[in-house]
Amino acid sequence: MFDFLIVGAGFAGSVLAERLARGSGCKVLLVDRRPHIGGNAHDHYNEAGLLIHKYGPHIFHTNSREVFEYLGRFTEWRPYEHRVLASVDGMQLPMPINLDTVNKLYGLNLTALEVDGFFASMATPVEPVETSEDVIVGKVGRDLYEKFFKNYTRKQWGLDPSELDASVTSRVPIRSNRDDRYFTDTFQAMPLHGYTRMFERMLDHPNIKVMTNTDYREIRDLIPYREMIYTGPVDEFFEFRHGKLPYRSLQFKHETHDRARFQAAPVVNYPNEHAYTRVTEFKYLTGQEHPKTSVVYEFPCAEGDPYYPVPRAENAALYQRCKALADATPNVHFAGRLATYRYYNMDQVTAQALTLYAKLSGVHHLKRNSPERPHGRDPSSTAAAVNSAVNPAARTSVAS
Repeated sequence: MFDFLIVGAGFAGSVLAERLARGSGCKVLLVDRRPHIGGNAHDHYNEAGLLIHKYGPHIFHTNSREVFEYLGRFTEWRPYEHRVLASVDGMQLPMPINLDTVNKLYGLNLTALEVDGFFASMATPVEPVETSEDVIVGKVGRDLYEKFFKNYTRKQWGLDPSELDASVTSRVPIRSNRDDRYFTDTFQAMPLHGYTRMFERMLDHPNIKVMTNTDYREIRDLIPYREMIYTGPVDEFFEFRHGKLPYRSLQFKHETHDRARFQAAPVVNYPNEHAYTRVTEFKYLTGQEHPKTSVVYEFPCAEGDPYYPVPRAENAALYQRCKALADATPNVHFAGRLATYRYYNMDQVTAQALTLYAKLSGVHHLKRNSPERPHGRDPSSTAAAVNSAVNPAARTSVAS
């Protein structure tokens, strides 16, 4: 008998599994249909011995001390401040746009006191601000918007910025100083030995059973459990009853090069040329010493694994219909980017999971002793099914 069946072994599912097991003594079955834990943050060593991120770069940053210290229980941190260049007009310029970006692009010699006036002279204020185009044009004008944002956004989302919610480009700041860090959060670091190692330590508990290569629908009626935590696509959970929620996906092209460095920054964006949006070189992120280097090219696409909820008003309305179904579903809790259709960063997903745990821990001791019939078959008739389902010959188990 498991207290919780948790679907998805990314940040949301793994944090909740760890907290419920270690914090409340619950027995947890954590399943994922991928062949590994860690969700999109999964990393591994490639054939050349280089640590790479399978699903593109994952840069940890947060303003939450609670989140940083919680994850720090399972990893040492390597200080790391992320930097990005954008390939524009034959130059590689700092991104987000800052004082150096403007001076190099336009051949100027502005000071920090003068650049705000330059932005104001270029800007075309838009009222009301409703779209991603409105945000940028209203801040820095159409020329910078065209050079840095318009085509990148079209590639990333498959839509013109004028068709996307303002939240998309609101995430990217415009700076009047020379700060070339991509993020300015209080805590910026990378797991010293990688994300997968962090997840392995997080899930290393006798009350947690992990099953990868497993679709929860295959085992939910075979293994008894009391409650479910679901972190997959919410529309899929309800079998697309109200239609399919739009997501953007990615395809990745990994390459290893026989030289120590490939490019001048951890990430180089290509807003205007090429079908890919950016190239990441992993050794910057990991700090690994190696004579070779590995990079990944990202190609946004419409079909494939869901990565980014598409922020448009009609999609938000469709999600609300799914949410109404979720709220009315007993003994199932929805958490994470896909289950709540939100463009969350890793720290935000962690914080959401910790918040849900706090809510569950307040009532769970009542649930564990409840005489209610559990989900799945009667426990006395499922021993064979459980043994079959968790047979390591058929499943990959990380912790038993």
